[in-house]
Amino acid sequence: MRLLLFASAVLAVRPFLNEPDIGIDDVLGDTPQGTLPDLEKLVGLPDFDWAARRYLNASSYTYYRNGAAGEWSYRNNLEVYGRYRFRPRVMVDVSQVESTLPTSILGYNFSAPFYISPCARAGLAHPEGEKNLVKAAYEEDLLYIPSLFSSVSMDEIAAAKPSDGSQVMFQQVYLDSNETETQEVFAQAEKLGSKALVFTVDSAAGGNRQRAVRYSMGSANTDYSSFSWEFYKKLQTMTSLPIVIKGISSVEDVRLAVQNKAPAVILSNHGGRNLDSSPSPLEIALEIYQEAPELFQQIEIYADGGVRYGTDALKLLALGVRAVGIGRPFMFANTYGVEGVRKAIQLLKREIAVDGGNLGLGDLKKIDPSYVKWANNGWYT
Repeated sequence: MRLLLFASAVLAVRPFLNEPDIGIDDVLGDTPQGTLPDLEKLVGLPDFDWAARRYLNASSYTYYRNGAAGEWSYRNNLEVYGRYRFRPRVMVDVSQVESTLPTSILGYNFSAPFYISPCARAGLAHPEGEKNLVKAAYEEDLLYIPSLFSSVSMDEIAAAKPSDGSQVMFQQVYLDSNETETQEVFAQAEKLGSKALVFTVDSAAGGNRQRAVRYSMGSANTDYSSFSWEFYKKLQTMTSLPIVIKGISSVEDVRLAVQNKAPAVILSNHGGRNLDSSPSPLEIALEIYQEAPELFQQIEIYADGGVRYGTDALKLLALGVRAVGIGRPFMFANTYGVEGVRKAIQLLKREIAVDGGNLGLGDLKKIDPSYVKWANNGWYT
């Protein structure tokens, strides 16, 4: 018993690794501060965080990196995937696995089961800001959801799309009780060609972001909200666009989303930026699978938070999540401009396919919960 208590105490105080020690410091550690290493030498999504931390000024990096309070939810978002082991299958033909990457989101087809999540102030990383993300998403046939608090205007973001209207994008929105302003935002999104609205609801109050406050880079949205399901139903009458709800953290709220005819929900804890001790998207998805798995058939469920590897995405997909959102890595990749964002997308596509093949999946769409041991037998308490 004493040995178990000692082991738990050691794990509880273990050092947190924002990026794992896989040799990047040895190979690229002599990169001068304020410069970027050769893009071709970056081999995974965490590398972009490493590069951005050395390239950006401290306040800009902190805006992207910060979490709420002691940042335990931020850490948990990253670490939770390592707690669950795969159950790989062998003697399976996986030679065509890359061809099974494409998926649909709200009926629109994309090249992979992940998308670029809404993140504010992309201009902190690159002068072209969100325009780089628009272009990279188009070139890689990926969904991009710009933030309402982007560095460039909605009109400029729309102008970065190809003129033939072929690129599908959604628009993230923060809302308040001002119906006139809400109607104006909805109308502008429709006019500019957005195919859906993504309503962020997990920012009910300003985040307690102590790291950010030290650098005067606090929350972009600081008001207390008065949101309710009645409010959501009213929003549905104010636009012809589907309104996806972003920030669901419990099975109860997914049930309510279904009851209120939401087209889709995004499981998210706002990147661990608003409420410390809030659950990771993987934990929320697991709760749904254990308590009400039928919900995955009743509504499209996406998940956003902490995904850095193909294996992370596969664990969410195994539970029934349709598509996975990634935010910070693409913000960091934007330090390189369009090519950096494209590189990050390509790396993750490759990882999902390779990891799926090694898991014994000839078809990524056939992944199911049986490919993961969901009993918590991992490294961490």
